[in-house]
Amino acid sequence: MVPSTTLSGDGMKHRLPLFPILSKIFVLGLLSPLALVGLMTNDSSWGADADKERWNNKYQTENYLFGRDPIPFLTAHIDLLPKGKALDLAMGEGRNGVYLATQGFKVTGIDISETGLKKAQNLAAEKGASLTTVVADLEQYTISPNSYDVIICTYFLQRDLFPKITAALKPGGMVLFETYTIDHLQYRPKFNRTFLLERNELLTLLPGLQVLQYQEVDTGHEAFASILAQKPVQATRK
Repeated sequence: MVPSTTLSGDGMKHRLPLFPILSKIFVLGLLSPLALVGLMTNDSSWGADADKERWNNKYQTENYLFGRDPIPFLTAHIDLLPKGKALDLAMGEGRNGVYLATQGFKVTGIDISETGLKKAQNLAAEKGASLTTVVADLEQYTISPNSYDVIICTYFLQRDLFPKITAALKPGGMVLFETYTIDHLQYRPKFNRTFLLERNELLTLLPGLQVLQYQEVDTGHEAFASILAQKPVQATRK
């Protein structure tokens, strides 16, 4: 039997086999440095493992790194969002997904960090809400099409997710997205530009959706863009 470890989230269990991990460690000792670099470049799981470890370490604190309250752009537009199934991509510690759950949405949160999702579950319990959490790498995760009334994603930028978000929305569903822009470099010069939006770029990433609200904000200590967009309701055939 292959040994495994179990990750839990709202009644869901995720079994991760330890054998492949141990096998990789064993393989390291057999490869030359050049071959090792090539293997790690071509195997995305190495990057995912590093991301998982990095974020688990970051979230390994009693404090909530990004706070316990939802972003203002979400609370300001909560009444516009269609009630139903909501997906929180890169949920982290759960501040936004938990807020949706307290407002009557059926929330599923996806994140690579089981530590972050555990904190999200704890926060939901404190608020008297419930949600489903799934430990997954968003570079590999498949989002079911036409499945969600609301999709949110905040302070995580993976550009190839946008077509998947559009496809995953039900007709009439809405996406709410917010993250840093390149103007944020004036406050954090070492921030990786790859993960920053160009000015007005967010307006180009959701073609086919109707933009309901858009903003670019510079607070004097951070700069970000926010969008709320809706998938058109398909006309019914007579």
